[in-house]
Formats: sequence, C-alpha cells, structure tokens
Amino acid sequence: MIPRYLVDFDLEALPKVKTDVIVIGSGIAGLFTAIKAAKDRKVLMITKNALLESNTRYAQGGIAAVISEDDSPAYHRQDTLLAGAGLCSSTAVDALVNEGPNGVKELIRLGTTFDEDDGELALTQEGAHSHRRILHANGDATGFEIVRALSEQVKKKDNIELWENHFVLDMITDEGVCVGVLVQDPGGNRIFVQGDATILCSGGSGQLYRYTTNPEVATADGIAMAYRAGAKIRDMEFLQFHPTALCYPGAPRFLVSEAVRGEGAILRNIKGERFMDKYHELLELAPRDIVARAIVSEMEETKSTFVYLDITHETTELIKHRFPTIFETCMLYGLDMTSDWIPVAPAAHYMMGGVQTDLNGESSLSRLFACGEASSTGVHGANRLASNSLSEAIVFGRRIVERIRELPPLNWSRGSLVVDYKRVEVPMQAIIERRLKLQKVMVRNAGLWRNEELLTKGIEELSRQLPIFQSALCKKEEFEFANMLTCSLLIMNAALARQESRGAHYRSDYPERNDQHWRKHLLQQREHEIVEELSDDV
Repeated sequence: MIPRYLVDFDLEALPKVKTDVIVIGSGIAGLFTAIKAAKDRKVLMITKNALLESNTRYAQGGIAAVISEDDSPAYHRQDTLLAGAGLCSSTAVDALVNEGPNGVKELIRLGTTFDEDDGELALTQEGAHSHRRILHANGDATGFEIVRALSEQVKKKDNIELWENHFVLDMITDEGVCVGVLVQDPGGNRIFVQGDATILCSGGSGQLYRYTTNPEVATADGIAMAYRAGAKIRDMEFLQFHPTALCYPGAPRFLVSEAVRGEGAILRNIKGERFMDKYHELLELAPRDIVARAIVSEMEETKSTFVYLDITHETTELIKHRFPTIFETCMLYGLDMTSDWIPVAPAAHYMMGGVQTDLNGESSLSRLFACGEASSTGVHGANRLASNSLSEAIVFGRRIVERIRELPPLNWSRGSLVVDYKRVEVPMQAIIERRLKLQKVMVRNAGLWRNEELLTKGIEELSRQLPIFQSALCKKEEFEFANMLTCSLLIMNAALARQESRGAHYRSDYPERNDQHWRKHLLQQREHEIVEELSDDV
C-alpha cells in the first residue's frame, strides 16, 4: 500500500511560508503560468533542479499552431483527434486549436524569437499533420529558446520568488482541498508552504524507462504526489515512445526530431531497405506509435538493435540550417547527417496520461491544478500529435490563471497534522540499484509491446519494492525513486486493465482496437479500484 505522505512530519512544528500561487516546475508550463499569474498575484516557483532544466529545454520539433492562411483550426482539430485514437476530449481540443495561435503571439511578445523566412514565420510539417503549422526556433532548438525567453521574464518579475534545488514532497490537503505543499530545501530542512492555489507543472515520466529522450529530472514526481493526495489520475497506460532516438555506442539517447522525417528523411532497416510502406500509407509521417512499432518489428526481423534514418539526399545547407543541434550532436560521435545514415531506435518520450483536469486545468482536488505533461487535459487522447504539447501548456496555463482569479482567498489556519510511520533508514546504494532495476522492468514489461503475462510479472516484481515507503527517506534520489515506483505501478495496472490496442498502448494478446467496449478512459485514485469513464471524443 502506498502511504498518504512520503515522509514523517509535524505540521505545527514546521516553518511556514504563505503565498498566493505555488508553481511546481520550471518548464514551459511552469514559466508561462507563473508569468501570467504574477500580473496580480504573489507567486512562488519551486523547482527541484536549476531554473533552465526541464523537458521543454530539449524539445526540438517546435510548437503547433494555425498560422498559415491555407490552414485552419478545423484541420488542426481533425489531425489531433485522428492521432488521439478516439480518446481526445473534443472540447479540450477545440480550446487548443482555437486559442493556440494567440498563445504563440504571447510567446513572441514575451521575447521568444521563432525562425522566419522572408520576414514571415517559418512553418514546417511533422508526422500526422496535414498542413505546415510547426513554428521552430534556431532550427531545432525551439524548447531551449522558449525556456530562455520565459526564464528571463521570470527573473524580472518582482511578484515571482524562485526556489531552485528545492524538492516538493507532498500536497497538504484538508477535506479534499489542497492548502499547500511540504518542501525540502537543499540543506534537508522541511518547510510548509501555504497557497491559495497550487499548480503542478512538474513534467513527465521518461526516467521510468532505461532508454528515454527525457532529462534526469523527468521522474513523474507531480503525478505521484497528486495520486498520494487523492487526485484522480487518468490514462496512464498511454506513454509515447519517440521512434527516432540516436542509438550509437557511447552516445546518449539523443532525440532526433520528428521534423527530420517531416523534411523528407526516410527509414531504412539494417539491410538498407526502406520499410515504412509495409506498415502505413503515410510512410515515415505516420503517427509516432505506428512508426515506433514498425521500427521494433524491423529490428526483431533483422536481429538488429537499431534502424537507420537517412536524410543524405537533402542538401548540406538545408540540413545544417534546419537541424544545427542534431547535426552538431551527431558530429560529436563521428556521424555526419549529410553523408551518413544515422542509427536510431525508439525511446520513452512523452506521457499522455497524468492528473485529470477540467477545461480550466483544475484537478479533482479543489485548488490543485495541473499543466503541461503532468496533466491529462484530454487534448492528446491515446497518442499525442507532434508539437501539440508546447501549445497545450500555453493554452491551459492561461486558462488556469483565469480560474485562479475567480477563487476567493483560502481561509485556512494550520491545524495539527502529525505523520509518524516510525520509518527506518535505507542505504543510499540500495536506491541506485533499485532505480536501475525498475527501469529495466519497465522496458521489458511495459514497453512498446505488452501482454497479460509481461504486465502481471512486472507488477509482481515492482510490488516487491513497496517496503521502500516504510523507509525514512531524506535525499532527492530517494524521493524520486518512490515517485517512480508509484507511477510505474499506475502505468502497469492501467495497461493490464485495458484489454485492447489503441494509440500508444499496444497489447500483443489484444492487438485490435475495440471501440465497442474500450472507447473510454481509465481513472486511478488512491484507495479506489480503477474506474472506467466514457470518452467524449466525437
């Protein structure tokens, strides 16, 4: 059983800080929401690492929004719903496609510089998009440019206080209302922060897997915290594996953007054969889950650990101009995109599920909001359309702030809350070993291919790690492992319950999509059974 709180504490004995809005995380969702809220609220932004370290920083492809005259929100809506495989919230998608363009204008106003062609915003096309609507910055460094611009704005705001290298341990709740958070500072001291509203912008869960495009910070902390607090968690079985991560000895699983295929790159197996025509009519521009599984199929058939991505038919000038970061990174390992085929393989990339929210970003717990990858707004359904994630963060970040402005001040005085499980210490080395073992179990048992036997065995293996919650955790790595274990079990239990294949979730024992029974979401809540909820995708 996963306990309500991660550590023991006496709330009355803790130092207390009070603010209007608590923002947890410093990716695009956290930065943008904090900036918007700071217009008339006092904001405390808390991040467990440095301000600039987040998934957004590594986002290459771009941000999707209807800009071109030959494009329309209706086209963007259709593409998003198609990729989402019947589980998108149509109202959430409507919000995204109609409000996204203004969100992009807001990013530009806040200092983001997107690439231009002849004085006009440069637009590219990515997999499963019917039109060119992807804005990018510095070729393939869009996320870094957005984080750079927004971080500079955050530093200028008198109303924003920033706590770097602070770890949020848990939400403090009272009768279904989030009243604040329990935080540990770099020195190991714990603080109670009370706020009128708490916004989870803590990112995704890529580090649950041995191979991921995500940075070290992506350990699903916010989702785990929200689950322990009693919030509803939705669609955790849908985890997207990016088809093309660099797979080369000595190199990290560096993301090779979808945009490379959007600009004409083709996939070849180890024999040099182009193969996507066997799997989908859109070839290399098929939805990510289809491309990823096709790659794995070719790897198994040819007994290889990778396939090749070939863009050598394009000009050197185009490659260097459009993909400078990818080009330079490949060159570090002796790979020249202009003349070499690049070895790639799928890696864990993005979580569609997360904390269930409404159209205003509010969770099932009053005054607790979620934005960005930690949230489940309903935009992505069973499979995120490329470059919709940055748009989602902007659109729903603004909506969250508008909702917070409607809230009355929190009238709550600190009560007596003592948590004492008599926990015992655990050796640090054990945590390092357990983390690696967890990542291997997730790759083997809850990866691109799943079935009842694998999932059942994986749940059994991970459940043996549950005694960690009886330990006196005190270091960041220990908190992260507890959160990773929590979310790994959420993923596996949801994947076991969904007896079909849909979007990013593929069951080899149930290989077909079953709309008659499974066009629905799976909700998980602490101390409750999994609940099925019908999709409103139309």
